[in-house]
Amino acid sequence: MYLGYVRVSTGKQTVENQMFAIEDFCAHQNPPIHIDDWIIETASGMKHFDKRKLGKQLQSVTSDDTIISTEITRLGRSLLMIFSIMAYCLGKGCGIWTIKEGWRLGDNLTSKVLAFAFGLAAEIERALISERTRDALARKRAEGIRLGRPKGALGKHTKLSGKEEVIQTLLDLGNSYASIARSLKVDRSTLVRFCAARGIKRSVDCNEMAS
Repeated sequence: MYLGYVRVSTGKQTVENQMFAIEDFCAHQNPPIHIDDWIIETASGMKHFDKRKLGKQLQSVTSDDTIISTEITRLGRSLLMIFSIMAYCLGKGCGIWTIKEGWRLGDNLTSKVLAFAFGLAAEIERALISERTRDALARKRAEGIRLGRPKGALGKHTKLSGKEEVIQTLLDLGNSYASIARSLKVDRSTLVRFCAARGIKRSVDCNEMAS
């Protein structure tokens, strides 16, 4: 089965040019090739293929399948991603053809050697990324830079996110931080930090009531 793979990064782009190029390529083969199914998606090439339509399709490919794409960068935007996809496909015997580069990788000895090379390259790249990350973190620690979220800091999304207006109204009505915190089922300190981070203050002069 021949599968046409088309990917664009944003919804503002169209897939027609890629589809036309693939169909034109297939029509000029001897004998002509018919695309049995299309994999069309809008996704960043940096997004892991397991999280894309391509990844779902690859789970079911066999040695009878061939994926045709306009160019290798349609599969992914990083060498690690491309190597991983190629190693996975060739490991299952699924062919990969690219029009721009003229690659025809499939179930043959050369492709099996390449599958091993791609898999090894992906492993090396992963190891290098991991090593560079560890080195960078170690250097920052040596420079005395605190890593991670500062102690006591709140993330972008908390249990109180979206309740800013409610909290502001309750404060303006004279409710204490402690009573508001109890009603929202959070600690008083969490509420205080949230208000400080979001710039929530009493808009009237009210003394906080005792808890």
